[in-house]
Amino acid sequence: MDNNGQQNVDEQISIGGRVGSHVMTMIYGTTSRRIVLCSTTTTSPAAAAAAAGSSSSSSSIRVRAGRRAKPLPPLRCASSGMEPSAGTALYPLHRCKTLYLVRHAQGIHNVAGEKDFNAYMSQDLFDAQLTPLGWSQVDGLREHVKKTGLANKIELVITSPLLRTMQTAVGVFGGENYTDGVSAPPLMVENAGHSGRPAVSSLNCPPFLAVETCREHLGVHPCDKRRSITEYRPLFPAIDFSLIENDEDVLWEPDVREANESVALRGMKFLDWLWTREEKEIAIVSHSGFLYHTLSMYSKECHPTIRDEVGKHFANCELRSMVLVDRSMLGSDSPSLNYPGKIPAGLDLPSDIADQKQEAQKK
Repeated sequence: MDNNGQQNVDEQISIGGRVGSHVMTMIYGTTSRRIVLCSTTTTSPAAAAAAAGSSSSSSSIRVRAGRRAKPLPPLRCASSGMEPSAGTALYPLHRCKTLYLVRHAQGIHNVAGEKDFNAYMSQDLFDAQLTPLGWSQVDGLREHVKKTGLANKIELVITSPLLRTMQTAVGVFGGENYTDGVSAPPLMVENAGHSGRPAVSSLNCPPFLAVETCREHLGVHPCDKRRSITEYRPLFPAIDFSLIENDEDVLWEPDVREANESVALRGMKFLDWLWTREEKEIAIVSHSGFLYHTLSMYSKECHPTIRDEVGKHFANCELRSMVLVDRSMLGSDSPSLNYPGKIPAGLDLPSDIADQKQEAQKK
């Protein structure tokens, strides 16, 4: 699906995608299309032919009953599009999380850097804030999130602790304009980061959590260096900064730029960490480099079409929905929607269970 609108299609494509020994799996999805990136078993031509032969030899099925049954019509899987595929997969719902990945809106560094790449070295871009156009992008995405019902589904908003990502996060997923006299602190105070924007309420919205692991490339560029947490707290009173260990930015180094591979590995650790959270629907507001290198790592071994779709760069304030699947038993949540049925005894015993018992008695 491109950024100009949704396609009215209903399709599911499964493609293998495992990175080394890493067994986390991501499912890329939109409202009407879902692409599964998962490890699959390759079927050899011989095995496929044997399977096809087995299928054709048993295509005429008779019902076992006390009287003679009328033959059922042969199954024609190939013509109906129901042939088995090694690419499809099923996963328990309680081992999945839905992620809504967002790149921050346009910042002053984006404008300056597009004109002159050397501008990224300017101290004037330290912890860059959003531009007026960036705030317009935030308003547009906020309207989309509310219109689609996403605002009511998200249980947690995780944001990189830089000014531009926190401004984007509270602007898109926060409450309405803050009103003096209410007991809850605002998510953002008025004019935070010279935004010229009114305060944003923390009422009727999910909790917000700042996490260092989803920051942009570390080092060299002043725009990617954060302020101290002491400076941020008065600007964003309702954002939870408790997971950030150091008040000052000790991760950013003036002479060393973080390598792309390091960013990707950091992204994979971040996604592993998400399984320590109980929330199932999580919005993550991050940066172009972090999102690009993390998703590119997961989509390395996919079909080129899928790789290009998943691994392409994010536009400013773009949102993509993903499903994260726990194939390594990192998560420990129990299936809250499952119902433990009971196999009845006696005459109501299901036929497949009865067949198994009969075979066992013969041995």
